[in-house]
Amino acid sequence: MTMHADDILPRAEEARIRVAEAEAEKAEEFKRAATAAEAEKKALLDKLRQPSGMSGEEKLELAAQVIKSAIGNGLTEVQVFRFPNALCTDRARAINQGEPGWQDTLTGVPKEIYQLWQDHLQPRGYRIRYQVIDFPGGMPGDVGITLSWH
Repeated sequence: MTMHADDILPRAEEARIRVAEAEAEKAEEFKRAATAAEAEKKALLDKLRQPSGMSGEEKLELAAQVIKSAIGNGLTEVQVFRFPNALCTDRARAINQGEPGWQDTLTGVPKEIYQLWQDHLQPRGYRIRYQVIDFPGGMPGDVGITLSWH
């Protein structure tokens, strides 16, 4: 039995169609993944905009654990949280500019952390710094919260 080229080789037009179909499938998969990632990000932002649900005592215990762990590692400061600028009412503009009243732009969990510091940690000599820590496309991005005791 002899093989013919038609039996084992696709025609060039058929090959082009298969490649186009595969590229379209890859593009569709990328689109689905991007849509899912965007929905996940939105859900996380929505969650972080809400109160944490932790009691005051739970927040203090968590802060104490973080501080004691950092001290045990010989640190004098620790980044306690990182959040997207969308959790600020001005997308972190006031934080980036160091404007008075920047803390009034905070919402959700970042606001709770500031309140915990103001109520319990500041009176004990701890300092807090909110700082834009990345600039995607030249614009303020995520904000880091650093607690220090040096």
